[in-house]
Order: sequence, then structure tokens, then C-alpha cells
Amino acid sequence: MIYLDHAAATPLSQKAQEAMAGFWSEKFFNPSASYLPAVEVRGLYEQAKDDIAHSIGAKGVDLVITAGATESINLAFSSIQDTTAEVLISAVEHPSVLQTAQRFKNLKIIKVDKYGRIDLEDFKRKLSPKTQLISICFASSELGTIQPLSDIGRLVKAERQRRALNDEKTPLYFHSDASQGFGLLEMKVNRLGVDLLTLNSGKIYGPKGVGALYVGHNVKLQPLIYGGGQERGLRSGTENVPAVIGFAKATTEATKHLHSEYKRLKKLKTQLKNDLKDIPDLLFLGKEKNQLVNFLPISIPGLDAERLIFLLEDQDVYLSTGAACSANKRTVSQTLKAINLSEAEIAGSLRITLGKLNDEKNLKQAAKLIHQAIESERARVK
Repeated sequence: MIYLDHAAATPLSQKAQEAMAGFWSEKFFNPSASYLPAVEVRGLYEQAKDDIAHSIGAKGVDLVITAGATESINLAFSSIQDTTAEVLISAVEHPSVLQTAQRFKNLKIIKVDKYGRIDLEDFKRKLSPKTQLISICFASSELGTIQPLSDIGRLVKAERQRRALNDEKTPLYFHSDASQGFGLLEMKVNRLGVDLLTLNSGKIYGPKGVGALYVGHNVKLQPLIYGGGQERGLRSGTENVPAVIGFAKATTEATKHLHSEYKRLKKLKTQLKNDLKDIPDLLFLGKEKNQLVNFLPISIPGLDAERLIFLLEDQDVYLSTGAACSANKRTVSQTLKAINLSEAEIAGSLRITLGKLNDEKNLKQAAKLIHQAIESERARVK
């Protein structure tokens, strides 16, 4: 198998698996119980939250553990209850952000440039005294384009100061979905200027079905799930201790090896890009300077990317046409439309994302098989 879809899911790391092992049948206690073994589990659970939070410059008490990024995003949007409120998002958000934002009647979409990077001038024009929530991804899930969150954060801070000077009471919150980029780049909430930050375990070699939402002290959220009052009353239900332990171990490992893994992935991406660049009419999407190191989205105009995926699958090469959630529904990518690709360019687009399952040898083979699949498909459509 040659796996080229690390942005969709990553395998559970050995160390995360080992860290979780004892919590299935030995340390199985409910952390809300009062007897000593349960209290010990509670302590380990809280330490795991601290470990995750420290990686973004926060404390464990600032995190709400969820069942994944989608729930975290929905919880972040609960900071605004008035559906007539003005909300701003970028044109390259994941469907979980776009669809959550669409319940607000005054939704504004911020334009992006041809590489998928937010247009700050358009953002300034659309940011108004009525804006209550801004949601901009840390990096695009289809292009890997890294957004200038610190610049946006400074503009948000300036708008808050203006409102305070004018005694305006309208709240303003800044959220970012950092599902892509977490574990690949350093991110500190204070530097980014965010009030809310979504994290996802399943993208960093941790267990799936668990995520977290960083919540700034000035933000008041409404629970989506009611019950026993866990997670500060914002996410009731018995804590998924093994998953959080695994999430924390994956986070610690990613942080520890951040720079060495960046260098390794950069070398592999350069190699693969060089091996693909002589394919006639092939386009590399995004701009490498502002792109996650493991992303290599491409387009072969005139070919059907779905057919290429099936041809490559027959050779045990796995990649996708975009964010897996969108690709599975066979819908046209809003991100690729936003960067003004033609219909032919969109139809021929593939997302290649690298990770721990890749090395020089299997990427050489991947490049060879991608070449062959494209040649075969071109011969068919002639």
C-alpha cells in the first residue's frame, strides 16, 4: 500500500496505542466517581488535557474535549445564539464550518486569492461593527494553504478596542479550525489572537473520534449536549479517557518531533514534485511558500480525477480528490471554485498529502504509477 491521504486520516501511532492500552480494562474507572482508583484516573485525564493544551500555549482547563473537530466547530459557533448575527468565514473552509455558519442569516464569505489565501483587504471591508463571529481555518483542508491568522487577530483586536472606546456592546469572537496544521507547525493561541481553536486527534496519529476546543476566558458557550455536567457543563457524558490519553501522547510526540518531521516531509515533497513536474499540462495548486509541508494538490485538466483514483486504487495507491467529506458526496469543491479554477481543472484535481507512511522508495513508486494512470486515461479519452 502507498498511502497519500494523510490529511483525511492518519494511522494510530504505536506510542499512542501503548499509552491507551491500560485504560480499557485496568484503569477503566469513571473519572467522576469518588473512590481512589477513579480519582487517580481523573488526575491522569486532567494531565492529558494539560499536555494537549500546553502544545498551543494554553492550560487544560481551557479545553473542552469533544467527539472530534466537527463537534468542536459546532460548539464554537454556539458562542453566538442570535441567528441574525453577522458572521464572517473564508471561502475555503471545511464543510463542517461552512454548513454550521449557514444557519446565520447574515453570513459573509471572505474572498481568497488564486492560491487560497485570504484577501485581507476584503476581510477589512466586510468586518463591520455588527460582526460577532469570525471563523478562518489555520490551513485549507484541500490546498494546505496557511492563513495569516496573526494578521487577522490584530485586526480583530483593533475592532474590539474601537468598540470599547465607543461603548459598543456587540461581542466579537475569532475562531479557527486548526484540524490541518496541528502537529505540523507551531501554533500558540496568544500569537494567533484566537478566542476559539479546534483540534483533531485523528489527523496527528492519535485515535479518531476525539477532538478538543480551546475556549478563551472571555467566551461564553452554550452546551450542545446536556447531562452530567462534564467538561465545565459544556459537553456532558462520561469522559472518553483512553481516547484523550492517546490524543495527548500523539500531541506530545508531534511536538517533540515537529522540526525533524518538517524537514523529512519537505524533502519528500520536493522529491515527489520533481518526479511529477514533467507530466504534460499538470498544475500544482497553491503556493509552496504558504502551504503545509505535506500537501501537494495537483490538477490534470481534461481528465476525470475520480477515474484516476480508481486506476491508482487498483495499484494500491490511495489519495483523494479533496477533503474526504466532500469527495464522498461527489460535490463540486467550493474551495477550488473560490480560487477560480475552470471546470476542467476542478474535475481533474487530486489531493496528495504525505505523512509517516511515506518514504523515498514508496514515493518513487507512487510517481511512476501516477504517470502510468494519467497516460492510460489520456489514451482512453483520445
